[in-house]
Amino acid sequence: MVNEAKLYVYGSTTICASCVGAPSSKETEEWLRAAIGRKFSGQPFVVEYVDIFNPPNEVALADMANKIVDEDYMYPVIVVDGEIIAEGNPRLKDIYQVMEDRGYLATMY
Repeated sequence: MVNEAKLYVYGSTTICASCVGAPSSKETEEWLRAAIGRKFSGQPFVVEYVDIFNPPNEVALADMANKIVDEDYMYPVIVVDGEIIAEGNPRLKDIYQVMEDRGYLATMY
């Protein structure tokens, strides 16, 4: 079995000006959790939302939130193991590939 992947969806309650018409960061977090759960059923993972303008007190999360604000990334920004894997409107195919690269196996329906 693989180690539990932790995916962080960084964003804001305000939709990014460049992303008008796209789902909110919170909606992306919920959608991502459901999609990964279906694709990699029974395998441990966590998807957590982080508000970039009000990050938790955990240093690594706050540092990444500040970097996203300072460098003007389009959000939501998806981060795994400190690596930005998607920004703006994420592509599931790319996220699935990151999961598979970490040892996750797609479940058969």
